[in-house]
Amino acid sequence: MSNITRNNGVNNVIVNFIWRFLERCGAQGVTFIVSIVLARVLDPEVYGTIALVTVFTTIMQVFVDSGMGNALIQKKNADDLDFSSVFYFNMLMCSVLYLIIFLSAPLIAAFYDSPELTSIVRVLSLILIISGLKNVQQAYVSKNMLFKKFFFATLGGTIGAAVVGIIMACLGFGVWALVAQMLFNTAIDTIILWITVKWRPKKMFSLNRIKGLFSFGWKLLVSALLDTVYNDLRQLIIGKLYTSSNLAQYNRGKQFPHLIVSNINSSIDSVLLPTMSKVQNDSGAVKSMTRRAIKTSTYIMMPIMVGLAVCAESLVSLVLTDKWLPCIPFLRVFCFTYAFYPIHTANLNAIKAMGRSDLFLILEIIKKVVGVILLLATMFQGVMAMAYSLLISTLIASFVNAFPNKKLLGYSYFEQIRDMLPQLGLSLAMAAIVYCVEFLKLSSIITLLIQIPLGVLIYIAASKMFKVESFEYILSMIKNMLSKKKKQGESK
Repeated sequence: MSNITRNNGVNNVIVNFIWRFLERCGAQGVTFIVSIVLARVLDPEVYGTIALVTVFTTIMQVFVDSGMGNALIQKKNADDLDFSSVFYFNMLMCSVLYLIIFLSAPLIAAFYDSPELTSIVRVLSLILIISGLKNVQQAYVSKNMLFKKFFFATLGGTIGAAVVGIIMACLGFGVWALVAQMLFNTAIDTIILWITVKWRPKKMFSLNRIKGLFSFGWKLLVSALLDTVYNDLRQLIIGKLYTSSNLAQYNRGKQFPHLIVSNINSSIDSVLLPTMSKVQNDSGAVKSMTRRAIKTSTYIMMPIMVGLAVCAESLVSLVLTDKWLPCIPFLRVFCFTYAFYPIHTANLNAIKAMGRSDLFLILEIIKKVVGVILLLATMFQGVMAMAYSLLISTLIASFVNAFPNKKLLGYSYFEQIRDMLPQLGLSLAMAAIVYCVEFLKLSSIITLLIQIPLGVLIYIAASKMFKVESFEYILSMIKNMLSKKKKQGESK
């Protein structure tokens, strides 16, 4: 493959990433504002209750979102028979899963000695059925790189859910305000996606096609299941061994960094797999895309995560009120945990795109064994110790995820770290200067008004001064996009 074709592929990744990122930012921006309002209205214990329930629905959601959808994206010549077969298969699977969790609800409530969880679990689990309706539509959008379609669906669902959640919270519905918000969001998202995406399931089904897709998808499904169970295991343990308030503070500390990282990470994730899959036979092209993804995403993510950790106290006090101050240590740990996620995302998508779902599963097993050992070693040492164990296991996982691509792509872990160093160095230097503002002992709002613009100015100025390659690349991409828009406007 020529360098021109490779560059076009890399540019395609960035352009679609920007569209996906804008969509996620719009939706998550609304979600963020709503979560602040609800956090000020509702008590931490309410969030602890809903966190316990979402552990189970999230695990079940893996069966809907992983495996077959990724198999459709990865398959080069997927047609209507493939998409329709997966659609009907998913709907059957979602119905069975909902029945299982519906019948299990009293057992979940008994485990946590909380009878009210039974009805909450049964109602919130309806998300599984709704998600089954949109899963193949999402795969179709990703397969055909139609990421603009996500914008209206996601934003519409988020805004509608925001209104419902806030009204119900102010009327005193407590935990049910959060349940309604989540259900409404998924339902509207699904409806709009069905309206804007033209694909519809045909009256056709092939068990052989399902078997073919499943041979690739089941390994990703098991991998995602391992990852989800592992990530939610801490919440299960905290909910059982500690208080719901402890769980709420832990989750609230994760909320801010997760909100930011999920936007960037999901944008990269949804764009990289279909783009890399198209050039899966050219390891050089896949390496170029992987390298560009790591450089660009860390340039964006590193300063945000490090800056958020520095500004944590003023931010939480101002935005969430002092009742949420105990979440600050967790927030800082999660900031450094999530800062290394670009390495995970880029490497794993390269492995999936090249059809190595077997290797993907092996990596997940290794990472989870290490993580569970660390978790078991810290579970009785306190919630903070459990958070630190996640940070350590994430750092180890970044090496594990990158290791195979030394052979597959000729892109070693040490090369990847070297590509991240300029962003990391600038972020730490920026954070050191910004942190000095804390010593002025100003009010929270004044402190943030100084710290945030100062941090942005220092980071951009330093990037320009030291001619950081990622900064110049992003700048050139923005200029190209604006130039194309201008030409399109002139042609009209």
